[in-house]
Amino acid sequence: MFPNGGCIRARYNMVGRKRLSGTRHTDCVALVTARGGSKRLPGKNIRQLGGRPLIAWSIAAALKSLHVRRVIVSTDCVEIAEAARQAGGEVPFLRPPELSGDHAAHHDVVAHAVDWLERDEGRLPEFLCLLQPTSPLRSASDIDATLDLIIETEADCAFAVSSVTTHPALMYRLDGPKASPYLPPREGYVRTQDLDPLYYVNGAVYVVRPSSFRERSTLLSQHPVAYVMNHERAVDIDHEWDFRLAEILFGMRSD
Repeated sequence: MFPNGGCIRARYNMVGRKRLSGTRHTDCVALVTARGGSKRLPGKNIRQLGGRPLIAWSIAAALKSLHVRRVIVSTDCVEIAEAARQAGGEVPFLRPPELSGDHAAHHDVVAHAVDWLERDEGRLPEFLCLLQPTSPLRSASDIDATLDLIIETEADCAFAVSSVTTHPALMYRLDGPKASPYLPPREGYVRTQDLDPLYYVNGAVYVVRPSSFRERSTLLSQHPVAYVMNHERAVDIDHEWDFRLAEILFGMRSD
């Protein structure tokens, strides 16, 4: 998940919305970013989940999207590249070393792919949909709903969020055993149901307009719109526990 996610107020809830388009007419390219060399969960992007490499699920969702016309994979790893090709994704390049380390900025990885796309196609696509392989339960419908949202609102970028399970008003900082409220305390008793609903960026779907993306140094613009996903599809795999949870949820799927 991107570090600038944080907690936000969701501007739109797309649950129950109808798609705006029934055929593939949107000028959207999906970009799946998959770095090798994970320290917390080695080999996670090609680890088997539900009988397929982890990265295959993101490619499959993009290929089923009504909006996405092309699926590009950016990786620095030969093994990930081969798994991506077998899943139906394009791997037209391997990332340069400066975009492959632990401290490589995701913005720079996306910018590298955008530059390649412009050279390959002779122009920029209208939309770029960024998908991280660590969100294998995200569906094609989630991708399409996020794209529908950016099209309908004419926003500069859109991303998927989920509701926070622990509100910041209930969080504390610790200095040794001493605890202090993370937020200024409110007077009197406050019920959790009276707290403002907040959402976090779950990392499952990001959609940007490449033309304006180039004008900033961050992935997200100042005024994005948010599509709300439920927690069952928003699992983001960073640790072994996350992977085990994803396996359980895969076993519970009805499709």
